[in-house]
Amino acid sequence: MGQDRGKYDFYIGLTLAISSSIFIGGSFILKKKGLLRLAKKGSMRAGQGGHAYLKEWLWWAGLVSMGVGEAANFAAYAFAPATLVTPLGALSVLVSAILSSYFLNERLNLHGKIGCLLSVLGSTVMVIHAPQEEEVEHLEEMSSKLLDPGFLVFATLVVIVALILIFIVGPRHGQTNILVYITICSVIGALSVSCVKGLGITIKGLFAGEHVFRHPLSWILIVSLITCVSTQINYLNKALDIFNTSLVTPIYYVFFTTSVLSCSAILFKEWQHMGTDDIIGTFSGFLTIIVGIFLLHAFKDVSLTLANLHVSVRKDEGVVANGVASHSTYEMFEDEITNQTQDGGFDLHSDNVSRRNGTVAVL
Repeated sequence: MGQDRGKYDFYIGLTLAISSSIFIGGSFILKKKGLLRLAKKGSMRAGQGGHAYLKEWLWWAGLVSMGVGEAANFAAYAFAPATLVTPLGALSVLVSAILSSYFLNERLNLHGKIGCLLSVLGSTVMVIHAPQEEEVEHLEEMSSKLLDPGFLVFATLVVIVALILIFIVGPRHGQTNILVYITICSVIGALSVSCVKGLGITIKGLFAGEHVFRHPLSWILIVSLITCVSTQINYLNKALDIFNTSLVTPIYYVFFTTSVLSCSAILFKEWQHMGTDDIIGTFSGFLTIIVGIFLLHAFKDVSLTLANLHVSVRKDEGVVANGVASHSTYEMFEDEITNQTQDGGFDLHSDNVSRRNGTVAVL
């Protein structure tokens, strides 16, 4: 009977995790569509500090979709192990990339597709080899872990880094560097996940008949979660408004997952029980993620696909066979990009802004 119940819970958790990825992946598209509609109307954009998106129903639909996805993801942890639920979060990257190609006219070149795949694979390897967290059943246990000197130092550093990025780096480089706003969301996300875990313990205690809301930690976790989530929403909107969704989504997933894994390792002392194979697997996954990010970011403006790669290789072979010197394939691609015109994009007053918003055709 217990085994059947375990299988039942497993499939419930699996369904919730997949549903979560679909809702979260779709939320990026809905938010981006809403932000683009506002840009077309001439409203002050989120990337410039505007908040007109609060009046756009598509943005709110995206927010609701993300809320449903996060709720499903939170519930999934109650039924299935973390080693199943967390890697499945990578599906939201694929869902977002597929939907953006249909609804936002955004395209990933060959480098981007390989980089996205490597990022997903690397994150999955890291999660698979990461040790299980220690079991925490009561708020008193969670309190002692949150007051541990190691976690207090980590949380203090996270807050300091976030404040520096928000007030010093963001105003100077946020409009041009895709990593600034995404890093803010990611480091703050590590703390928000810790709050979610604590609230999960609170909810379990509430169902068990405990007076959990008499414990001050419950209210501290609620206020902290609201603050962290509000900050994440604000800066994620700015990143989505300025840069290509196909780039923001996978990079955000990679940074967020790495931050959460680091926070969990410090909070629950996971690394103390790691074997050699898990250590090697974790670092291998991390290096794979770095390679994926490099491919996504460094070659995002190179119009390289399997189709034109095949044609270009044939041209190069023909030129070499005739003994004539030729430009490299990448030089031809750069020349092609220079001569490209906007294909169905929005007039956002500059080619640079249009390119970053994915309105220049890549395929």
